[in-house]
Amino acid sequence: MRIFISSVRRGLDEERDSLPGLISALGHTPVRFEDFSAQATPSREACLAALASADVCLFLLGPKYGHIFPETGQSATHDEWVAAQAAGIPRLVYRKLQVEFEPAQVDFTRIVQAYATGVFRDSFETTPELQTKVVQKIKELEAGTSPLSFARLAEPPEMRWTIDDTSINPLAGNDVPLLELHVLPLNFVGHSDRELEQLSTSLVDRIRTAGLVTGDVALSPSRSRDHVAVSVPSGRPRSWDAPQPGELAEVRLYKTGQISTRATLPKDGLGSILDDEALPQQITDLLKFIGALNIVQQDRIVVAAGVPCSARTSVDRFDPHQSRRSARLSHLSNFTLRTEADESVTLAALSTGAKEVAGPLSRALVRQHPTAR
Repeated sequence: MRIFISSVRRGLDEERDSLPGLISALGHTPVRFEDFSAQATPSREACLAALASADVCLFLLGPKYGHIFPETGQSATHDEWVAAQAAGIPRLVYRKLQVEFEPAQVDFTRIVQAYATGVFRDSFETTPELQTKVVQKIKELEAGTSPLSFARLAEPPEMRWTIDDTSINPLAGNDVPLLELHVLPLNFVGHSDRELEQLSTSLVDRIRTAGLVTGDVALSPSRSRDHVAVSVPSGRPRSWDAPQPGELAEVRLYKTGQISTRATLPKDGLGSILDDEALPQQITDLLKFIGALNIVQQDRIVVAAGVPCSARTSVDRFDPHQSRRSARLSHLSNFTLRTEADESVTLAALSTGAKEVAGPLSRALVRQHPTAR
């Protein structure tokens, strides 16, 4: 494994320097900015590229927040936290005890600790204690134990489906089906009007920070009695028959705590495509995106997916470079594919366990397509 070490040096010099040799002795590769050689790439870009190549990110929280860079408005460690979160990279967080945190570091620590059980967190007082805990956690990761735990639901949850909302035309012209992904936290009392209002003002920034939307895309927020919605216009203007990968189209946050996304499927001139390779990856990315919004914090959630399809939706392989010449289309004009929300799963489904959850969801949708029978 490549393990990226992220922290401020001030106040953590000894601890930070003790980890590379330890990680190497365990047979893994430590990655940190001190080891970067001279290169033409800007420092921030080089650090984030190294982080993106890592299998695990290890964050040390000490008394200092670090230098605030004008281009980001935050420290390098904060920047790396956001990038790791958006990429869904497993994060190990260790907080130093018996030291006084400066105000900015207190605020950053709140952000880290707000992410509930999706992130492993621990604390330490001495360097040997930190080393012992890091070794233990790395050995757990080596064992490959699944971070997920599933539990059968006694009864179906009250989940909102845009498919069932007659005030919305989910097919956008009876031609462009939108993949719906829903995450509902269990044992959650819901958001008050005040909380929903606060979240409505921060949702656009959360979406941009989560990484699926580029900064030049204009987001359109709206508010109704029971939910907040943000529409995401297509960022890829192309001819109607050119191959186009799936894109995020909308994010909704309901008072119940449910977060829903809608996204286009990959498509070309012959219609939208349910690709049994592209669909699991798209659902994985959407699950990690919902986790990166940093809103759901309950220990257990319910995840469901659906697609309201038209006759021009087919099960096929998507080629981003070339349109298909033929497609096996359904004889039905409109039909709905939907997974059953019959079990809960731990919050790791929105981070390290996203791929494991996405697989069964995508297979269930593909199996329901009339041409797959």
